[in-house]
Amino acid sequence: MFQLTHMPALKRVRSQAGVTFVELAIGLAIVAIAMSIGLPMMSNWVMTNKAASASEFYADGFALARREAVARNASSRIVLTPNVANGQMDWQVDVCYPAAGVRCSDSTGAWSTTAAPATNDPKGTDGFKSVFRDAGALPQSDVLLPSIEPSGASTIYFTSLGWVDTTIDNRLTQIRLDPATRLARDIPVVAVAVTLAGTATKCNPTLSAPDSRACPP
Repeated sequence: MFQLTHMPALKRVRSQAGVTFVELAIGLAIVAIAMSIGLPMMSNWVMTNKAASASEFYADGFALARREAVARNASSRIVLTPNVANGQMDWQVDVCYPAAGVRCSDSTGAWSTTAAPATNDPKGTDGFKSVFRDAGALPQSDVLLPSIEPSGASTIYFTSLGWVDTTIDNRLTQIRLDPATRLARDIPVVAVAVTLAGTATKCNPTLSAPDSRACPP
């Protein structure tokens, strides 16, 4: 008799403990709305951070080339080459130990490579091998477009004192990174310029002196 009397109450408790179709639909709708808002924001955040890392990528290369020249009392250079996958620029740092009165030349094979040290490296086969960095992790060029100044330049040469070798014609002085129009509010225009003293500086190429954020002349 006890079981028959309380059966309806038990069924009500069990039905109340479950999830109805309407409640499930509302929950899924809320999740869908949250994802539709959150995923684009997350994607934009990732893209913005990748774009910000691009200037660091190039600044690190310029700084490494200067450090190697000073540390090894040698000539050094950084060479930028297009990355075919994303339109950004890979870089490679080489060193050279010129003979007295003789300039380093590509034709003599005096520069280091990623496979072998430079000719006349004091450490012989254990000497410095070129450092190559792939720009494949940077944003596509339709997101962040690189441009070189002056146009057509690709290399900066450093003396053993760490200064830019001004005897080299058409030397690279700056790489500029412009965001796509649709991302201009989130990603600022930035450039990495190299002064004659060999120092790499991040700057805003759209500004001019006396603004401290402007690129050096």
